[in-house]
Amino acid sequence: MKAGRILIAVSVILMTGCAQLASVLQSTTNLPLTEEEVISGLKEALVTGAGNAARRLAAENGYYGDATIRIPLPDEAKIIVDNISRIPGGDQLVQDLILRINRAAEDAAREVAPIFVNSVRQMTIRDAFNILNGADNAATGYLKSTTYSELYNLYKPKIQASTEKKIVGNVSTSDSWIALTDRWNTLANSVAGKLAGFKPVNTDLDDFLTGKALNGVFVKVEIEELKIRKEVSARVSPILQRVFGSLDNK
Repeated sequence: MKAGRILIAVSVILMTGCAQLASVLQSTTNLPLTEEEVISGLKEALVTGAGNAARRLAAENGYYGDATIRIPLPDEAKIIVDNISRIPGGDQLVQDLILRINRAAEDAAREVAPIFVNSVRQMTIRDAFNILNGADNAATGYLKSTTYSELYNLYKPKIQASTEKKIVGNVSTSDSWIALTDRWNTLANSVAGKLAGFKPVNTDLDDFLTGKALNGVFVKVEIEELKIRKEVSARVSPILQRVFGSLDNK
């Protein structure tokens, strides 16, 4: 009988202890996020999202096979495309050029991740809280503002190498583009051109194409950011679950 009472007493103590432990765990889960947790979670989110985006872009057809970010020639290049298309095999030359440009972008994307990681390392506590409480693309905006110049310098030489390759008659796309735009801009800047409302065009083809390539980078980074913000399954670590879980009911 006495043993039974002892057993009951022990059971009560254990049950009470378990209840208290559960209470403590629950209260810990509901504690406000610390500065360390926020900055750690945001850094992990940025590295994860940017890394995923870079891997997808660097894969074969990462640019070329994705209609939303495939890099085209500028609209002003239509006259070049139309004229080249008149010669036998001309259409294929144009398609080969576009393929090469996109392949150059895919090659550059292999070197994107370290640039993003370096930016993330420099994130401040203020940056982290602004991102956490900002728009759904706030992290993407942060990366764009802190890495664009470096990414531009990475991509442009690779794009330029593609446009400088000779495609027909020992003339490159870059040569044709410069000749075309120089003639057009001379007209657009003349009195007659101004009266007609003509506008000069951007004569830097490589700048245009590089800008398009970088737009593709940040389109993909934004998609990855949105996944982490909105999809529980994309939060692949406890810190991501805790930091971004805090936003689920807001």
